[in-house]
Amino acid sequence: MSEQKRYKLERVGPADVVQLYAEGFEQLNSKEKTFIYYLYLAALAGRDITIEQHHRHALEVRDLFEQIFQHQENIDSEVRPKISSYLKLFWINNGFYDNLTSRKFVPECTFEQFKNACMTAARNGAQFDVAGETLEAKLERLKKVVFDPNYEPMLTNKTPGKDFTAGSAVNFYSRNLSYNEVQAWAKTGQEKYPLNSYVAKEKGRIVEKVWRAGGEGVPPGVYAADLKAVIKYLEQAIPFASSEYQAETIRKLIRYFKTGSLEDFRQYNIHWVKDDSKVDFIMGFIEVYLDPRGQKAEWEASAFYTDPEQTRLMQNLAKFAQYFEDKAPWKNEYKKKIEHSPIANVINVAVETGGTGPVSPIGINLPNEQAIRQQYGSKSVLLHNIVDAYEKSQGKVLVKEFAWDQLEIEMEEKFGSLADNLHTAMHEVIGHGSGKVSDKLQGRDPADFLPGYYNTLEEARADLVALWNAWDEKLVDIGLARGKGEARQIGETMYRQQIRVTLTQLRRIEKSDQLEEDHMKSRALIGHYIMENSNAVKVETREGKTYYHVVDFEAARKSTGELLAELMRIKAEGDLRAATALIDRYGLKVDTNLRDEVQQRVKKLDIASYTGFVMPQLEPVVNGGGKITDVKVSYPLDLAKQMLEYSRFTRAEKAAMAKQK
Repeated sequence: MSEQKRYKLERVGPADVVQLYAEGFEQLNSKEKTFIYYLYLAALAGRDITIEQHHRHALEVRDLFEQIFQHQENIDSEVRPKISSYLKLFWINNGFYDNLTSRKFVPECTFEQFKNACMTAARNGAQFDVAGETLEAKLERLKKVVFDPNYEPMLTNKTPGKDFTAGSAVNFYSRNLSYNEVQAWAKTGQEKYPLNSYVAKEKGRIVEKVWRAGGEGVPPGVYAADLKAVIKYLEQAIPFASSEYQAETIRKLIRYFKTGSLEDFRQYNIHWVKDDSKVDFIMGFIEVYLDPRGQKAEWEASAFYTDPEQTRLMQNLAKFAQYFEDKAPWKNEYKKKIEHSPIANVINVAVETGGTGPVSPIGINLPNEQAIRQQYGSKSVLLHNIVDAYEKSQGKVLVKEFAWDQLEIEMEEKFGSLADNLHTAMHEVIGHGSGKVSDKLQGRDPADFLPGYYNTLEEARADLVALWNAWDEKLVDIGLARGKGEARQIGETMYRQQIRVTLTQLRRIEKSDQLEEDHMKSRALIGHYIMENSNAVKVETREGKTYYHVVDFEAARKSTGELLAELMRIKAEGDLRAATALIDRYGLKVDTNLRDEVQQRVKKLDIASYTGFVMPQLEPVVNGGGKITDVKVSYPLDLAKQMLEYSRFTRAEKAAMAKQK
């Protein structure tokens, strides 16, 4: 049946648009389906938070382009596809900054063409929200925001020597604040809501504006209407939870959304991490990649359900977490006693919004707070239907172009998917949850000591844990390989993939001379460190093309262990100077000649840099009394249709919540 499904729907600039299928949804019972349905609505209700977090004017820009898109009659035929392409990239990236390069993208049409299109759309019945100003005045006010690539050009800027805060357009700090000002203010202890607040300077004074709905005796804050809508659907989900324990998990999350309290979020995470329900979710202000300080979190929401067959192997891996911890190459003082075996599931996604959609991760490990990981454990998920959709839509064209020889291609075809999935599983299950920090940090999270560098370091550390254990004999016992020989071949394929991506990821950065995204920097750090500190990799050339050829896997593993031990030490001790030296040296700058070569080779292959997913659509089946008796899943096969429906839904929800006192 899978061969009959449409996966790749269209190509928009650097992105593929791919339909995601909710495999196995029909096998869930009606209670489980209904529970997911309300989580689905909650995820949609919070979607606009992410867009506004990406830029203070992003929602205004989106609404302008959506109105034009829906009222295109008599608009210049050359302008229409340019407006459509920009809007689709906006939808995929939740704003007008590329999620990989962090750089602003602008429409291919001119401002005058755009302005004329707006006027034509208005005559066609478009309802532009001008809020007390003329349409012409609004367009002029947003002209630089939309059309000037040099105006606030970077979403998140962590370039050494630059002002991280003033140089980043992300909507976490007011534009009149410098990085040094924010850091000095935070050190005084006045930052009470580090994860979920907007920091502003008003009349010379720095203030925190908390992201919360209000309630429980607490006044509403920023994003109150959005969060009230989220809460409404979470409350409707509670009666369909799998257990009273899961129902209490949702109540704790609702309390956090109302109060914004970090302690309430901590209590929710402690409760959630011990919940192993078949249907589960991730929701809230979670990942801090977008914040140049590594403190403020992007909104994200995912609802999913377990794939029982695939999960069995993940759980077997989790059972051996202590075994892998004991074999880690770092000092014993940084090894922890694992009191709780990590929860590890292979899941199928029903919906993802915000930080997890339309561009999706393939693996997730939470909670992020180090103290909770050490005391209560963590929960890992491998997103099975996301991985499947990636593979079915992309194929092996890139491997064939950048593999050094036929052996590398054959090993990738035979073991590539196994190696990739194993890498992700070990990264999430035994990577992120491993190690303990020094008592010198006095219980504080190491991220507080490594601003601008922690996320890169932690992603590299988790990847290195996977590489260090790539062909461990225990993988045979777990059932992830059928024998030592196969385990070795899977592991060697994993190393080839890790080294090869150091080269192939250059296709994604356009004309930038440095890497911005933390995962890309972490991969470069690993690859370049191994290449410079061992004879494990040869840089080969053939017919003017560059290849990275792994010639000594034991030497590669030795360098892996050295780097892993040092990254664990840096994390445990909060050693910012050492983190800066390593990451700036190996993970930041790129060889521009090599970048251009890679991009030219990939251009001929017509391969997208990233993928935006069209999510499954859930619709309730109700009886005569209005009770939900079933939930049907369908597949829109149309990005624009889905995104416009999402926008109508969130506008209606926010308007309704704003009217409530």
